[in-house]
Amino acid sequence: MINAIIIICAYVIGSIPSGLWIGKIFYNTDIRDHGSGNLGGTNSFRVLGKKAGIVVTLLDILKGTAATLLPLLPFFADTTIHPLILGVIAVVGHMFPIFAGFRGGKAVATSGGVLLGYAWPLFLVLIIGFFISLKLTKMVSLSSMIVSVIAVIYSIIYMIVTGDYALLILVLLLAGFIFYRHRANIKRIKDGTEPKVKWI
Repeated sequence: MINAIIIICAYVIGSIPSGLWIGKIFYNTDIRDHGSGNLGGTNSFRVLGKKAGIVVTLLDILKGTAATLLPLLPFFADTTIHPLILGVIAVVGHMFPIFAGFRGGKAVATSGGVLLGYAWPLFLVLIIGFFISLKLTKMVSLSSMIVSVIAVIYSIIYMIVTGDYALLILVLLLAGFIFYRHRANIKRIKDGTEPKVKWI
């Protein structure tokens, strides 16, 4: 019973549509009707502005972290579900949120939040890598995919050193999600039509 409840909680946490709610409550705007139509931080930056984009991104990160840390709560202390599985469920909730007609984000920030909750040094490496890549390419989508590859390489090395297969399996899943959700971006990158940020 505890396992079922914690799985539902992880999905519900991931399903919280930060971009949608902040856009509607504070800007009277449904960001799904503008820009890329995506509910994540990038489209929030594009449609709602820098302040809203930062808030949405931070909230999306914290969703992944919160779901991963659920087993630390006394009520869930007896769960037998690995924290990383809960993180993946939160990411699925972010991509297919029950509160937003199952139209969600691309899983980058929430995936980062899962790593923050389970392997914070990797999270820091990815943050640094993301901004270096963004500075060089000016493309959020390409930078997101690049750090996914960095995460896989880090996890392989981590597995060799520590024997922790769980992190590698999680990262491979999350990287797969991210590349899948960026299919249209990959085509635009190839065509040279992918939007570029101007603030970095």
